Amino acid sequence: MGLFTKKPIHKLILDSSDGDKGLKRTLTAGNLIAMGIGAIIGAGLFVRTAAAAANNAGPSVTMAFAVAAIGCAFAGLCYAEFASMIPIAGSAYTYSYATMGELVAWIIGWDLVLEYAVGAATVGIAWSEYLNKLLGLFHIRVPYQWCHSPFEVCKDKTGLFADQLGVHGIMNVPALFIIFMLTMLLIRGTRESAFVNGIIVISKVAIVILFIVLGWSYMNPANHIPYIPAATKYIDGEGVSHNFGGIWGILGAAGVVFFAFIGFDAVSTAAQEAKNPKKDMPIGILGSLVICTILYILFAHVLTGIASVNDFRTAGKEGSVVYAIQTYMHGYGWLANFVTVAILFGFSSVILVMLMGQSRVFYSMSRDGLVPKTFSNLHPKFKTPHHSNWIFLILVGGFAAFVPGDIVGDMTSIGTLFAFMLVCAGVWILRVTNPEIQRQFKVPFVQFVSIAGIVVCGAMIAGLGWTNWARLGGWLVIGLVIYFTYSRKHSKLNNEKNE
Repeated sequence: MGLFTKKPIHKLILDSSDGDKGLKRTLTAGNLIAMGIGAIIGAGLFVRTAAAAANNAGPSVTMAFAVAAIGCAFAGLCYAEFASMIPIAGSAYTYSYATMGELVAWIIGWDLVLEYAVGAATVGIAWSEYLNKLLGLFHIRVPYQWCHSPFEVCKDKTGLFADQLGVHGIMNVPALFIIFMLTMLLIRGTRESAFVNGIIVISKVAIVILFIVLGWSYMNPANHIPYIPAATKYIDGEGVSHNFGGIWGILGAAGVVFFAFIGFDAVSTAAQEAKNPKKDMPIGILGSLVICTILYILFAHVLTGIASVNDFRTAGKEGSVVYAIQTYMHGYGWLANFVTVAILFGFSSVILVMLMGQSRVFYSMSRDGLVPKTFSNLHPKFKTPHHSNWIFLILVGGFAAFVPGDIVGDMTSIGTLFAFMLVCAGVWILRVTNPEIQRQFKVPFVQFVSIAGIVVCGAMIAGLGWTNWARLGGWLVIGLVIYFTYSRKHSKLNNEKNE
């Protein structure tokens, strides 16, 4: 049995009929765009924008958003073709199994842990930061050591923890708490209604637009000079070196803010429920990308105009948007408070989606035999993969409680970029190997789009620096060890071929 044996398309569709039987085609292009916006706007915009400006690009973080959006657009087109061709509520794991074989499918499934599980940890850490901002309104707070990882030391001279200089973090309790609570919801099978999801989407977009409109007149032109800083090296508070300024600074920032776009691929999982996948899927995926990209660039332009790069590196590091409003937009304290509360709700929904996505990926991998059966065991009452939820509570909660937010955020970005590169390659491969399969939507100029998607995403990976390459490499090595010691022996496709 070869390492690159592919799962037949007809078998994928047959398998999907077991778990997703009865789904109705009720979603329009507008519904899909709203879904995409709801999944995209979250911690990436409100937290990673300031981090990218501080460590990599300064004001030119707006250009980084444009680069990230281009990479997402190429990948989005490829996702749209896969979603219309293999209309399964799955992910890049399923697509890779059909196009590049079991080993690559395993790698992408393992890699998706970085997107969903580590991504949920990143948002959990951001949730913790904004919780302290909210508690600060009532003159209370979670002590520094109980809302930071052991690898962080308080250097806040003017902000919420000014009296705790030199204190070492122990564990991030609020981040662990929100992940635990949302895991409990997932185990019980609680789902957000369309109405609640719509309210969350409206609130997120309203916050962004309010900040752009009200903050525009508070921008200081000096903060945008030079717009593209000269290429230098910047050492952050944890001693990590970053390319700052120049083209590598922009590419590095693009890899960081790419986290702000994670979630658009969730639209592809709704292919079975779209009224007209051929038309609605590309509109939903690319439409949500265009809207969010415009909002992101305007948001970043205003934020970097209101506060300086030094603000993002020091006092404004935690909750930079709120800090910028409170420090420079006098008279708009109510906006900072509203932003804080609404962001907490928005972050919660993103964590929920990511935890759910991770459990679904491993549920599929478990049914294929690549991970233990426990990941696909359903709760006898709630019919949810509760064992998987518990296991990822330990993994995600561990990351959130004990690892700094900037590290897990960059790990999420590099893992997702790698997944997108494989999706771009997969579409082209399947065009060559299986041209007869019916495709309701076809990527135009597939050779160019595939290559361009791989190049742009690869450039963002290059910009993230060797430390992140090493983390990805180490993560993949662990995954390969698991595959060759367990997954290959227990693969159902493997065993069927050998019978």
